[in-house]
Order: sequence, then structure tokens, then C-alpha cells
Amino acid sequence: MDISGSIRDIEETVGRLSRVQKILLGTDGSVTQLLEAITGHPVAVKTLVQEILPADAEIAGRVDGSIGEPVNHRVVELIDTVTGEVLIYAISETPVERLSPAFKTDLLMADIPIGKIIKQHHIEARREILSVHVTAATTETGRIFSLCPKEPVLSRQYQIIHQNKPLIFIEEQFPYNQFLDERRIVVNTPSRIHVSLIDMHGGSGRVDGGIGIALDEPGILLEAQQSPDIRVTRCDTATQERVSGIASEVLRQIHAGAGASITVRSLYPAHTGLGSGSQLALATARAICELYGKNVPVTELARLAGRGGTSGIGTAAFEHGGFIIDGGHHFGPGGDKTDFRPSSASRGIRSPPVIARHDFPAEWKILLATPDLPAGASGAREADIFRHHCPVPLSEVQALCHEVLMRMLPGIVERDLELFGSSINAVQHLGFKKVELGLQPPQVSGLLDELRGAGAAGAGLSSFGPTVYAVGDTGMNAIEQAAQSFMRESGGGTTLITTARNHGATVRVA
Repeated sequence: MDISGSIRDIEETVGRLSRVQKILLGTDGSVTQLLEAITGHPVAVKTLVQEILPADAEIAGRVDGSIGEPVNHRVVELIDTVTGEVLIYAISETPVERLSPAFKTDLLMADIPIGKIIKQHHIEARREILSVHVTAATTETGRIFSLCPKEPVLSRQYQIIHQNKPLIFIEEQFPYNQFLDERRIVVNTPSRIHVSLIDMHGGSGRVDGGIGIALDEPGILLEAQQSPDIRVTRCDTATQERVSGIASEVLRQIHAGAGASITVRSLYPAHTGLGSGSQLALATARAICELYGKNVPVTELARLAGRGGTSGIGTAAFEHGGFIIDGGHHFGPGGDKTDFRPSSASRGIRSPPVIARHDFPAEWKILLATPDLPAGASGAREADIFRHHCPVPLSEVQALCHEVLMRMLPGIVERDLELFGSSINAVQHLGFKKVELGLQPPQVSGLLDELRGAGAAGAGLSSFGPTVYAVGDTGMNAIEQAAQSFMRESGGGTTLITTARNHGATVRVA
């Protein structure tokens, strides 16, 4: 195969590879010896799986064998014995009838690298590389290498050929952010549902307040490394400009003296009601502060990135995850705010305090349905909505507070899905959430009715939409199908079944 061409393709997909990475992907020699030379430490094998299985069609093709032929399936980690770091994750398939008894014994009974077994038994063999590619981290590789979801993983497949016939098939994997020339910071964020703002009346001397749920998917994944200037790659022009602006401001305020190269690996759309702007801003700020050794609290990150001036749910989701209520801001002369404004028009205002935070029940599922409609309100239009529709009636604020305190929160704490869901339904008709929902086209209210009719315990609009959400435990696939059917008839849309994330953003040094 054209290894150089495959490596160029990988670099076009994920970015530049180090020389060590290229050598590990392209070598036709002993990987264990290479790893020992790279690390300067002995490398050991830890066997995770070892079993003899009948070859299926795929395995038979890999080893040029027959379906049903007994094959030793082996899954191992190659580990630096000094640091304990997992260097390589490898899967091998070996037709056992092609092995000598002594070779078979060493393969089955000992944690010995395959290359060393071949050398000990004086077997004349060569390695033939079949493929070199990049893939996304799976649950297994994510666990083994402590990766964030969707982080890129480098992989190669090859055969060990003996007497012109495959003796062993091997697949080896290691993270893209391993064996690097420079230090990188990897940040993976949640998204969030914004259930409602609480008090857009302000008569109590406080304003805003928010209710939200951190979500495991979708999320944002980005990497950052130091560079002489600011570079943002792997995203659209609008995202590049947004990230560059945030990075420039954060670098200036922490007096970094240099720049940052930021790679956006995974992103979900802005202005759909799931908090993409806040998560992207906070992820960028966190990555840069980590790069330059600045230990900055999340609330200060929000200030640096210009977020949290109205709702603190995005900031709290980034820091804590789970089900969150924030306490809003002082309102009136001498307070944090003297008028009604969205976060986008509230730069420089501190993030509100989190006054309640609970784990969201892991057994409850959340369906996100995003109709193909114009993006939710933002910018000047969003600011106009706040000006024209606030203050909301005090009676509705009071009813909303009672609903949250005596039904929604107990529903979470006691894991009472019916109570929690009915409270979500009730909130749609109170306070500022009633305003947000009233500004939506008929497809949104119709979709909410459809979700409830299909069996959702509760359904609501997230922020200004157009994404709506449904909460349930069983039967979520049927509810998703109902949503898809409804949206097909009213212009289309997308769905995703996810779960809450009961922890904040993941930050990893690579």
C-alpha cells in the first residue's frame, strides 16, 4: 500500500503527525522495540482477552483462512513499565493450526509481545501493512487511553507473513494526541437544555435566574497548543472568527505573550437552543488558560469569554453538569443589572450563583428534536424581545417559582418521572418561557403536543429553540419515531436520544 499517501490523507483529516507517529504507523519491524527506543523504558504486554474462536467471514479473509477455522483472538495493551502508560492497544487473530506447539504455548500462556515470540522461535517472517487510517475513539479505546468521546485515534492493520501465507493479523491503535512533539490541551464539553428563565419581573430586587440540564450529547471537542499567533482550524469561517476573537481576548487578559493553535474536532450548531456559543467560548478559554498554566475558576473563564451575563446555566453545565438552578443577579440601581437583557448583551456581568444542583437520574432519557426552522433568536433580535416582553407579570413569576420548588425539584430528588415531566409541561405556560414559546411557529407547539401524545412524561422548548426536548424512560424510540414523522410532514428536522451528563467538561493534557 501507499503508506505515505495514507499518512497525507490522515494529516488532511486531523492535522499534522509527528515523526514518531509516522514511524509507528509505517514500520515493518518490531513495534515493541520501537516503543522501548522511544520511551527509554521496558515495554510489557497486558492481555485483556485471549480466546480461541471459530473464524467468521471477516476474520477468515484477514488471515487467508476458512470460515470456522479455530483462530486465537487476542486483545492486549502495550504498557510502559515505568510510567504505567498504555502506549498501544492491539487486536490480533492467529490461526492456531498454523502454529508449532511451542509457539502456540507462548502465545496462549504468557504476556509476551508477538514480535519477541517470533524472534525466540527463529521464525522467518515479514510484516505487510494493509491499511493506515484514523477513526474515532470507541467506548473501549476511550476507557483505555482516557480519551474524550470522538477524539481521533490512529490505527493500522497488517499481516505477519510466514512462508508466503498470513500467520497473524494485527490491528494497532493509539491516540492522535500521543507521541507528539508538543503539549496539547483537549477539552470536551456538554451541551445543555435551558428549561426556563425564572424571574423576568425584577420586583424582588433580583432578576434572571435559570433552570437547566447538562447533556452528554451533542458536545464540543477541541484541542489547543501554543503557537506564535492565533490559528483556528477544522471548522467553518463563522466559527473560526468566533473562536479567534475569544482566544485573542483571553490571551490578552492573561498576558500570555504568545498565541494558540486551536483545532475544533466536534461542534454542534449555534442558535438551536442548546448553548453552543457558551460551551465553545468556555472550552476555548479553558484550553488557553491550561496551555499557559493559569488556574482560572470557571466563573472567571465565563467573564473572560463574555458569557453568563443573564443565565448561568451554560457556565454551571460546563463546571458541574447535572440539573442546575442559578439564582440570577441583583437588579435595580447599584445592582448587577438595571434593565432586561440577554447574555449576549450583558458582557462584563458576573455569572450568577448556582443555588441548587442535583444529579439527573441516569435511567431517564432525553430526546432532542430540532425542526428545520430558522435559528432561534440571537443578537439584536433577542435583545429586542427582552425589551418588549419584560417585565413579565409577577403572578406568573410566583407561579413558576412554586412550580419549580414544590414539583420540579422534588421530582428530580425523588426520581419521580411523572411529577418532573408534568412540571416541565406546566413551565411552558408561565413567565418568560411562555414568551419564548409564543414566538415560535406552529410547528414547534405542534411538535410538543406530538411528543406528549406519543408518551413523553414531559416536553418543552429549550431556550429560544427551535430545539424541543422530551423526557422519558422506556418507549423513547417510539417517541423519536413520532417526532420524525411529524417533522417530515412539516419541513423536516433531526432527532437525537441522549442522557444527562452529571459532570462538567473534561479537560485532558496530551
